[in-house]
Amino acid sequence: MVLCSPQNPLQDGSLKPASRPLSPLPPSRTYDANIPGDFYYHLSRKPISIIKSQLHRNCSTLIRPPNLNGTDNETWCDWVPFDQDNYKTLFGAVDNSFLVAYAIGMFFSGIFGERVPLRYYLTIGMLLSGLFTCLLGLGFYLNIHSIWYYAFFQAMNGLVQTTGWPAVVACVGNWFGKGKRGFIMGVWNSHTSVGNILGSLIAGVFVSSDWGMSFIVPGIIIASTGVLCFFFLVESESDLLARILKASQTLVRTMLIVVYGQEDNEKEPLLQNSSSNEEIFSSPGQSNSISSEPAEEHTKAISFCGALRIPGVMEFSLCLLFAKLVSYTFLYWLPLYIANVAHFDPKEAGDMSTLFDVGGIVGGIVAGLVSDQTGGRASTCCVMLILAAPMVSVHSHIRHHWLLTMWMLLVCGALVNGPYALITTAVSADLGTHESLRGNSRALSTVTAIIDGTGSIGAALGPLLAGLISPTGWNNVFFMLITADILACLLLSRLVYKEVRGWCGHSPRHRG
Repeated sequence: MVLCSPQNPLQDGSLKPASRPLSPLPPSRTYDANIPGDFYYHLSRKPISIIKSQLHRNCSTLIRPPNLNGTDNETWCDWVPFDQDNYKTLFGAVDNSFLVAYAIGMFFSGIFGERVPLRYYLTIGMLLSGLFTCLLGLGFYLNIHSIWYYAFFQAMNGLVQTTGWPAVVACVGNWFGKGKRGFIMGVWNSHTSVGNILGSLIAGVFVSSDWGMSFIVPGIIIASTGVLCFFFLVESESDLLARILKASQTLVRTMLIVVYGQEDNEKEPLLQNSSSNEEIFSSPGQSNSISSEPAEEHTKAISFCGALRIPGVMEFSLCLLFAKLVSYTFLYWLPLYIANVAHFDPKEAGDMSTLFDVGGIVGGIVAGLVSDQTGGRASTCCVMLILAAPMVSVHSHIRHHWLLTMWMLLVCGALVNGPYALITTAVSADLGTHESLRGNSRALSTVTAIIDGTGSIGAALGPLLAGLISPTGWNNVFFMLITADILACLLLSRLVYKEVRGWCGHSPRHRG
C-alpha cells in the first residue's frame, strides 16, 4: 500500500496525494476535534478579565447592607485585596502570573509536542486546565483573600495551557497544504475569538451575583471536552490508517471466532503477518511502499536551535511579540476600561468587549484569504498593522460616542487580531514545513511553540504595562499600543521587501 504522510509537501507547497483515496470525513473530523481543544482553552482564560470590574467597584453608587460591619464606605463592596488604590497593579500581577508562565512554558511545550502523542498531550493539558480554573473560582466560596492564591493558580493554568496551541496547529497543519492554508486556518482560528466571546458571556452571567461560577463553569467545560479529544482526535492520516488497520484486524479476528468457534492458530498469520495485511488492504504492486511510512514517522525531531535557523522564524516571532502585546492588552483590560470610562456595570462592559473578538474573527479570515491570493504573508500582516495604529488612536478619542466606539471595536479587532491570527496559524505551518527542512515533517510543533512563545512574552508585557501606565491616564496606554504596532511593522520590513521584489519579478517569491 502506498501511503503519503500529510506532512510531506511537494515543492510547490501542495500535499502529495495518497495512492489510495481516503474518505473526506477524516480531515473534517480532525478539524472539529481541534476546535473543542483551543476553543475551550480561550474560553477558560477569559473570566479573569470580566470579574475585574466586580472585584473593584465604585461602592458609593451602591446601597450598603445595614448589617455589614466596617467603617470604610468607599471600599465595602470590593474584594480584598483588590480594594486598595493599587488594585490595577494587583490585577496586572495576576494577569502576568498566567502570561509569564505561558510564555516560558511555550518554548518547552513544542519540544514535548514533537515527541509525545498529541492526543494524550492535549487531554492531560485540558484536564489540568479545568482543575486550575475551578480552583480559582473556589476562592470565592472559601473566602480566600490572598493575592498569592490567585497568582499561583493563574500561573499553573498558564503553564498547562501551553499544551494547546502547538499541538492543535500541528494537527491541523498535518491535513492541509499551503495552497489554501491561510484561508482554512483563518476560518479555523476564528474559534479562539469565539471562545473569548463565549467565555465573556458565560462569566458575565454570574459575575454580579456569584463570580466563583464564572470560573467553575468554564473549568468543567474544558475538562469535559478534554475527554472528547482523547476519544475523537485524529492526529494525522497515518494515525487514521493505524486505527483502520487495528479495527479491521479486530473485525477479522471476530469473524474467525464466529465461524470456527475459537481462534484457530493456523489462521493467525492472516491477522499478524504484515505482508498478509498488505494483501487485504492494498492492491498488487503496492506492498513494498508501506515500509516508507515508519521511516518518516521516526524522523528525528528538529532541535530548538535548528528551528530558529529556519528563514523567517525570528522576524515573525519578534513581530508577534508586539502584535500580541496589543491584542492581549485589549483582551485583559478592555472590559475594565469600558466600565471605568462609560460607567457600565460589569456584565454590560463584558458584553461590549466581545465586539473586539467579533472583529478578530473577520480579520483572521480576511488576512488568510488575502495572503493566499497574493502569496505575501508578511506584506498582509504589515498592511493591517499600519492601518491598526491610527485606528487605535481614533478609538481613544471617541470613547464617549458609543455607537462609534462599537464600530471602532469591530475595526480594531479585525486589524489587530488579523496579523496575530495569520502568524500563529498559517505562517507557523508554512515555516514548520519550510523547504530548508528537506522533508523533515517533525518541526511544526517546535516552530509554532517558538513563534507563539515569543509572542507570549509580549502578551505578558502588555497587560503588565497597562496596569502600571493606566493610573497616569488611559491615553498613555493607547500610545503604548500604537508604538507596539509600529515596531511590529518595522520588524517585517525585510520580508516585505523580499516579497515585493518577488512580485516585481526580481527574485522567486517564497512565503516566510
